[in-house]
Amino acid sequence: MTTTEPSSAATPATTTAATAAATPRPSLRLARERFLAGGQLPGGVPEEVVAAWRRARFFGVRHDLTEPAEDPVRPVPVESALLDAARPVLDRVAPALGTDRALLVLTDERLRVLWTAGSVPGLDPCPVLSEQDVGNNSAALALRTRRRAEVHGPEHFLDRWQDVSAVSVPVLAPDTGQVLGTLTVASRPCTARPPHPQAALAEATAAAVETELRARAGRAERVLLDAYLRAAQGKDRAVAALDGRNRLISGTARGLLTPEALEALERTAVGARHVGVSGAPGTAEVPEGTGTAGMGTVSDGTAVLPDGATVPEFAVLPEEAGCTAHLTPVCLDGTVIGIVAVLEPLDDPAPSVPGSPPPPVTLAGTSVPWRHAVGRAVDLTRSREPLLLTGERGTGKSALARELLGPGDVLVADAAQDAGLDRALSAWRADRPLLLRHAERLAQPGVAALNALLDTHPDAPLLVTHTPGAPVGPCLQRLLDKLSARSVTLPPLRERTEDIRELLPALAPRPAPGQPPLTWTLDALRALELYPWPGNVTELAHVVRALAENRRLSGPVRRAELPDTLRDGPAARPLSPMEHAERAAILEALRRHGGNKARAAAALGIGRATLYRKLRGYRG
Repeated sequence: MTTTEPSSAATPATTTAATAAATPRPSLRLARERFLAGGQLPGGVPEEVVAAWRRARFFGVRHDLTEPAEDPVRPVPVESALLDAARPVLDRVAPALGTDRALLVLTDERLRVLWTAGSVPGLDPCPVLSEQDVGNNSAALALRTRRRAEVHGPEHFLDRWQDVSAVSVPVLAPDTGQVLGTLTVASRPCTARPPHPQAALAEATAAAVETELRARAGRAERVLLDAYLRAAQGKDRAVAALDGRNRLISGTARGLLTPEALEALERTAVGARHVGVSGAPGTAEVPEGTGTAGMGTVSDGTAVLPDGATVPEFAVLPEEAGCTAHLTPVCLDGTVIGIVAVLEPLDDPAPSVPGSPPPPVTLAGTSVPWRHAVGRAVDLTRSREPLLLTGERGTGKSALARELLGPGDVLVADAAQDAGLDRALSAWRADRPLLLRHAERLAQPGVAALNALLDTHPDAPLLVTHTPGAPVGPCLQRLLDKLSARSVTLPPLRERTEDIRELLPALAPRPAPGQPPLTWTLDALRALELYPWPGNVTELAHVVRALAENRRLSGPVRRAELPDTLRDGPAARPLSPMEHAERAAILEALRRHGGNKARAAAALGIGRATLYRKLRGYRG
């Protein structure tokens, strides 16, 4: 077999050997045989491949393993939100695999196989794809790098995969960016260099699954909002609706809730989620939204759900809360997704103990994803411990960080200009807030210095911004893992487009004396709201400022004045499911590559002319 070798033009995420030189390499098959025999490896073998083989040996993986056993400690989940969302997409894609040509595999975040379809001669499905169980493989690599990954032939450690080429794509949560699982296409050895022939299919399928997850998440948010609005009807009602990710709190409730009481409600909401409320004999299905149909009430005041699980009728609030909270579950498709709490002040309330006042955050945006992210950041900032803000470039991490830290004496360090943090840390003192921007650009000495700072000052007033996407070394990954317990992911602009109309006046430069402020026609606003904004708020700011400074017309900005990419707009005709998946994959590739169509086309494994043609076709 001739192993498909990566070319020097391949992107770093497409293979374990993406840094290959153009000169001929030694046979990876021969190198692997020497490695297994304990012999000296020939020169030129990619270090990352050798490192993967060494990890497999360290984990005790046998290269002649025929069938990994089911792990009783990590059984495959019977129910999976990822599988529920992915199944309609996978059922549409599976017929396109062809007979004995490819195997499609979906795993969860622990690399347990949830679903397979298709077949490859001699390749039987595995119950788990973690490196600890089966050694080097594309799913484990995609999970670790959070990017598309390929592993070919002898790059695998197992004998049974020596004639297999596979490409995997991570599936990300639409609200947090957390890796929920991986999508893999495996086939017989490729005869061409990367990208894998099925790379575009894997990208498109993963993007379609993420789109389905986003649609389902949006539906849950709408149901929660509807439940909140129904409960809040009436003058000055104190109502809060929570689902563990989103908070909707009336003004009256905000005046009653202390931070400790709000935290108690949050814990109750998280504990109530995913409880089944229908299907038990003798009970009625709970309708969508709030309600208690199908539930009985026992003497201890707890609402009993049909499957035996419970949601309390009253939240257990701290003694100093000064109010009670009557709870009603919010249901969607027979499952509890959150709670609505109606608050009542006590007749003789105990004096409340207010928390530290939150920093004033005046950034524009009232959408649920943005309010949730800012609210969580404000809550975490109340304590003097490090905070990590993550998100795509241009989402407003630095702007939010400056708002959170307030107007005091803040030391700003930028790893893009001071990768070793020599200048910044020499000027830092323990009581001075430190804002570290672009943590992904830290060099090894900077990572070591920051780790040392956190070890000696674990409660340092430190705020770190990080943009995922670039390959992360093991030391920086350990640092990010250390900070992840107190982290907030800012949503991209395409997931909070309702904020665009609020952002426009905030981003526009102040008009000259006697000149009216910049305004927009409805058609232009619609075009702005339909554009995917790969550069997020930063890109929107550039567009607004360029129009304000360069336009020669008067009156509102019209659609015809917008840049070509915004003016053309999205698809104007109904798209098939596969076209939806393809379009989502293309938009995601454009986002990852900052709108660069040539790089996006290369990452998708298609020509630039093909990408342009498909984009025109979606608009047709």
